[in-house]
Amino acid sequence: MSSTDISLKHAVSPAEWEARVNLAAAYRLVALFGWDDLVFTHISARVPGPEHHFLINPYGMMFDEITASSLVKIDLDGRKVSDSPYEVNPAGFNIHSAVHAAREDALCVMHTHSVNGVAVSAQEAGLLPLSQQSLVVLASLGYHNYEGIALNEGEKPRLVRDLGSNAYLMLRNHGLLTVGATPADAFVAMYFFEASCMIQVRAQAGGDKLLPIAQPILDGIRNQVTAATRGVSAGQLVWPGLLRRLDRKNPGYAD
Repeated sequence: MSSTDISLKHAVSPAEWEARVNLAAAYRLVALFGWDDLVFTHISARVPGPEHHFLINPYGMMFDEITASSLVKIDLDGRKVSDSPYEVNPAGFNIHSAVHAAREDALCVMHTHSVNGVAVSAQEAGLLPLSQQSLVVLASLGYHNYEGIALNEGEKPRLVRDLGSNAYLMLRNHGLLTVGATPADAFVAMYFFEASCMIQVRAQAGGDKLLPIAQPILDGIRNQVTAATRGVSAGQLVWPGLLRRLDRKNPGYAD
């Protein structure tokens, strides 16, 4: 934590602090896995409580530097609602606010510009059923056409329409988006999304004829995933181990 950061642990509710710690961890994990794009994407999480307040990254801070205390609290219009020395990217929350406003279950929204994700988003056929990971994504995937940098308020209803009730959204020529009930769920969903795109790009580069997975298998994937995770979310299952990895490689996110 830098000298300009003062710990907010005892200045916010325990529920907000927990949300801050998990969101800061998600930012650092995105950097650890190599999905960040300097400072130009965002992960947002709703603050527990009756107000529609959200946490987002301080503009200009690298993802591997973010701490629980440095996260900025904003409203649905992207305006700061608590003191912070940091600003917020005015375009950054446009996509996120649309999703948060439309989906009460989308307590965390994660957006990336990963190389593999953008590469597949630029392919006409989109994500193909080539891997076990891709089946998890394809069972809950929408597509949204590119409309330029996310500055236009008029884009919001179209983005919400294209996401629908899905957990995954491919932003054409732009990147990937996942939603979840927690930063853990959104992160693990992004792991499957990114892995699916990476596998597809590598399979295509191999030059051989691709072997798609049959539709009946895709149709049954949700029940299989529930059985494989013993009825809990993949985020709940994986998050403690991810935090242990982060503690070894880049501690300090909980400051």
